[in-house]
Amino acid sequence: MDSMFSKVVIFGLSFLTLLAVQRYLEYRRLVQVIGAPSPSYITTLFSRVSVLGLLFPGGIPGIVSGRSSAWTGKFKEYNKAGWEATVHVNILPLGATISLVDPTVIREVTSSRARFPKPVQMYKVLSLFGDNIIASEGDEWKKYRKIAAPTFNDRNNKLIWDESKKIMLDLFDNVWGSRDEIVLDHARSITLPIALFVLSAAAFGRRISWEDEETIPPNHRMSFKDAIHEVTLNLMTKVVVPNWALGLTKRLRRVRLAFEELNMYMLEFIAERRIAEKKEERDDLLTNLLEASLDDPTFTDQDVTGNIFIFLFAGHETTAHTLCFTFALLALYQDEQELLFQQIKSVLADGRMPSYEQMPQFTRSMAVLNETLRLFTPGHTFTKYSAEDTRLVISNAAGGKHDFILPQGTPIMINTIGVHYNPRYWEDPEEFRPARFLDPDWPRDAFLPFGAGPRACIGRKFFETEAIAALTMIVLRYKIEIKEEPQFASETFSERSARVLASRIILTITPNRVPLVFKRR
Repeated sequence: MDSMFSKVVIFGLSFLTLLAVQRYLEYRRLVQVIGAPSPSYITTLFSRVSVLGLLFPGGIPGIVSGRSSAWTGKFKEYNKAGWEATVHVNILPLGATISLVDPTVIREVTSSRARFPKPVQMYKVLSLFGDNIIASEGDEWKKYRKIAAPTFNDRNNKLIWDESKKIMLDLFDNVWGSRDEIVLDHARSITLPIALFVLSAAAFGRRISWEDEETIPPNHRMSFKDAIHEVTLNLMTKVVVPNWALGLTKRLRRVRLAFEELNMYMLEFIAERRIAEKKEERDDLLTNLLEASLDDPTFTDQDVTGNIFIFLFAGHETTAHTLCFTFALLALYQDEQELLFQQIKSVLADGRMPSYEQMPQFTRSMAVLNETLRLFTPGHTFTKYSAEDTRLVISNAAGGKHDFILPQGTPIMINTIGVHYNPRYWEDPEEFRPARFLDPDWPRDAFLPFGAGPRACIGRKFFETEAIAALTMIVLRYKIEIKEEPQFASETFSERSARVLASRIILTITPNRVPLVFKRR
């Protein structure tokens, strides 16, 4: 019996050894095919784009490279490799992912949609309300792009500006009131509602105020305000938790209800606009999307809800977190805040409120926002893959060139954080220097917060309009400072900066806690 058991064990060990040797040889062949310089290889057991990579965003050394390694490492792994690309080789299953921070190569990849398509299966989890422009490729994407692009027009931009002003004035007059100082334990408590209220008005044509409680209409169990609020805060919960588990707790049932209610509201808004005898003059995205799709009978109500939701998803946390980081940076760098205030005052010398027509004049507001986007890029990475065996010529700071050979199907991660911290394009990249964006020759190819190529974010002007309006209104009326707390009284500027700007990757780069004081000027 013992002899039989020993033979089984020996056979099993021999089999596993053969498998290990075979996998090692396959690994060596893959490395030889890619042909990248040896310092650029990072080998782990599992792929960084696997489920394990999502579950462990910080990564596990030798096991999996986590998503947040792009944020914590910034440009370090490329500096160590000596090339503006690294190759992450995973053993189970055997494969490789190339990570790029070379703007020239990124432009080649993003402009060649046939050679480097988007792996839409990775984004299907965002089709919660229907297919959409993000989770599509090929002819379907072209259809969505053709219909969606005209909805982001100048009339909608003016609506965004005007609604942003109203929302900020409502905050100043009816929430903060006559107080000379407003202390916030976390600035996200105002930036999330600002972004949500602007989106509600500009995307759905529904205004939401800071304090008014919405009534729940007949046939609904949740107000529109509560539904849209819950959905925007719990997208990751809905993506990760299976449908059958959403009924297990009171909290999860509320999340499920919010998604059901928002879908009902969107379908009702669509029906109201479709059957209205007299078309109202509206400039919100929903109305524009319906008008743009009139000539395409294949564009269904579910296509409308799917794309409107994507506009909501793409524009909420990204804007809210960027504004939060912007306020934090201005509070830390008082000289930059003063320069911004003086430039705003020079544009508004007559004392009037900023108008949409004046938006191009707020050059320093845009520079401050761009520098914040560079330092805290919401969309930290985006992915393509090679549709065929292909070659990418990667460079380094010394001017060297090297061929990286990509087998068909190789995932390509475009690391926007790495690009934004690449010292070849950004002098002292760790420093907050808005003036770098006032130079007419600033490196546009190395600035990718909205993606690049034909699939770049079509909502860029939406963000810029809302953010410039909100930032300009805040700085015009209030001076922003870091909240003083006794336990941090002896910290250095570096320690304070690290604490206030501490962040993590969830769906976007998310500030941990930004305690601020807004003092009336």
